[in-house]
Amino acid sequence: MATLGVIADDLTGATDIAIALTSAGHRTAVVLGEGVPLGGAAADADALVVALKSRTAPVGEAVAASLEALDRLRAAGCERFYVKYCSTFDSTPEGNIGPVCEAVLEALGEEATVIAPAFPANGRTVYRGHLFVGDDLLEESPMRHHPLTPMTDSSLVRLLEPQVSRGGDDIALVPWPVVSRGVDAVRAALARAAAGGARFAVVDALSDDDLDVLARAASGLRLLTGGSALARWLPGPHPVGHLPLTPPEGPRVVLSGSASRATQGQVRHALAAGSGHRLAPGDLRTDFDGTVARAAEAALGAPADAPFVVYATAAPEHVVDAADAPLIEEALAETAVRLVAAGVRALLVAGGETSGAVVGRLGVGPLAVGPEVDPGVAWMLARTGGSGDGDDLRLMLKSGNFGREDLFVRAWEEGA
Repeated sequence: MATLGVIADDLTGATDIAIALTSAGHRTAVVLGEGVPLGGAAADADALVVALKSRTAPVGEAVAASLEALDRLRAAGCERFYVKYCSTFDSTPEGNIGPVCEAVLEALGEEATVIAPAFPANGRTVYRGHLFVGDDLLEESPMRHHPLTPMTDSSLVRLLEPQVSRGGDDIALVPWPVVSRGVDAVRAALARAAAGGARFAVVDALSDDDLDVLARAASGLRLLTGGSALARWLPGPHPVGHLPLTPPEGPRVVLSGSASRATQGQVRHALAAGSGHRLAPGDLRTDFDGTVARAAEAALGAPADAPFVVYATAAPEHVVDAADAPLIEEALAETAVRLVAAGVRALLVAGGETSGAVVGRLGVGPLAVGPEVDPGVAWMLARTGGSGDGDDLRLMLKSGNFGREDLFVRAWEEGA
């Protein structure tokens, strides 16, 4: 029976933390969307992850959806909880990270929690409260130009301050010199912060060892918040083991809606190794059905030993206006439906919003975790038609910024 419940603000974030929890020894299931019953999944899992689409929703909607997910997780038997957000702290001055964390903390009647977005394996580290992406401060990284959540400040304390009701008085910093002294030092720092009235402690982390220290120091907290990497240090009751998922024979189709620099590099690498079809917003506006049909037909006719990418952007000149993003997502979701109807049983989907659109159209039920291919990226087992009698699918749902450049090629070779 599930005892750990996770509220994730998008689908790829949900699969990301499910991978981490499975690696830590938790049998983990990802349940998609609001209001979905957790019964069957809860009975067979140690950890339940509810995948919302709340990262860029209006604050009130994000809070309401998160509290509804919390209610479902509590009803399913969960006793400890985790609010999962992006390792680049994607948010606006209004939220949604602060308001959601505050609402969940208050609903649980707890006094304090941690803010821990660090994901060292993917280059996200926190030092003196400042978030780095590789060697760059967050504000100097490509995230500065994100169309929905432009990150123009690297200080987690400053970013969080306008998002919580008591402002700076609600936030403390546990700097790396304290973390470097070990579990007892961090536990004492967290206790001092809570005693001083701070409900949110931003904790530095430069390595996985630092996250291990934090996980042990925060073992008495009922609520944790952060990226997925901290979850790798929450030991579960079972030996580490993923489902032995191997992508089946057939077209190696990638559906890419992400415009991130990392994904653009992956698209270019895959096109050099295989082939693809670019979706242009102008073509979709004038002939949506015909454009999607041509993309699906090209994918079905592609050689089975090389990737075929249906994509929106592969280079800076492929500019997609934010207003066209929903159109691209709809087109990629429709392409997925046509491919699955034609017998394709494995899809790699790049981008959180795109992944949500695809699984929504496919009617995918709970996801089970397969082997990790890159940090935070793995094949998942799903069934179409919800949890009923649909067909098995292998899905890789990739956050835009995750994965090495050759991921779209390696994914089909390393899935066993």
